[in-house]
Amino acid sequence: EAKEETSLDVELISQFHAYSEPSRDPRHHTISVVFRARVLSGTPRAADDAAEIGVFDRHKLPGDMAFDHARILGDYFSNIFD
Repeated sequence: EAKEETSLDVELISQFHAYSEPSRDPRHHTISVVFRARVLSGTPRAADDAAEIGVFDRHKLPGDMAFDHARILGDYFSNIFD
């Protein structure tokens, strides 16, 4: 899936968390399983159904994110830096 969306070859490190709050996506109940991964090779390029791609650090995240993606990234950064 990472290759399909980002054009990057990655190695999965571990599962981080599953998000399944029924109201997280107003269209229908969606469950997202988030993984930690390491990039092995490639250049980030939007592919498949991704319109854009970006590389961000915890201090410079986009302000307008879909659904609960800001929460997911907040959880991730809290977990690895606290």
